[in-house]
Amino acid sequence: MTEFKVKSFYELSNDELFEVFKLRVDIFVVEQQCPYPEIDEIDRISSTRHILFSDDKKVKAYARCYQKGKDTAAIGRVLISSDARGSGIAYELMAQAIQCCKGHYPDMPIEIAAQTYLQPFYQKVGFNSVGEAYLEDGIEHIDMKYSR
Repeated sequence: MTEFKVKSFYELSNDELFEVFKLRVDIFVVEQQCPYPEIDEIDRISSTRHILFSDDKKVKAYARCYQKGKDTAAIGRVLISSDARGSGIAYELMAQAIQCCKGHYPDMPIEIAAQTYLQPFYQKVGFNSVGEAYLEDGIEHIDMKYSR
C-alpha cells in the first residue's frame, strides 16, 4: 500500500530525507545525465513542502511545493521512481501537489518548469504552456501555469 505524506524539510526523518535525495540524484543527475547542484536551498526553506508517496519505506514518487517569488507558488522536482512509472501514481502525485500549493499559498498562481516531453501530461492535470521552450541544464523545458 502506498502512503502519502506532506512534510517540511525539518519534519522529514533521516531515512525519508536520504530516500528523497538519493532518488532525485538517481533520476535528475544520473538517469538524465545532467550534472548540476540537485539539492538546493529551496529544500530547507520552512514553507517548502515535500510531497512523498512511499511503499515499504521506499519513495515511489516525489514533488516539492514552494513559494517562487513574492506572489507565485511552484511545483518542482517532480519524479516517479523507475519501478512505479506507468502505474498512474503521477496523476495522484500532481493532484496532491496542486492541493498542497492551494492550501499553503492560497490565491497564488501555480507554476511549473516542465521538461517539454512531459508537456502533454501536465496539460492533462491542468497546466498550460507559457512562452517558448528553453534549455535548462541541457534539457529542454517550458514554463507552465495551472489554470483550473
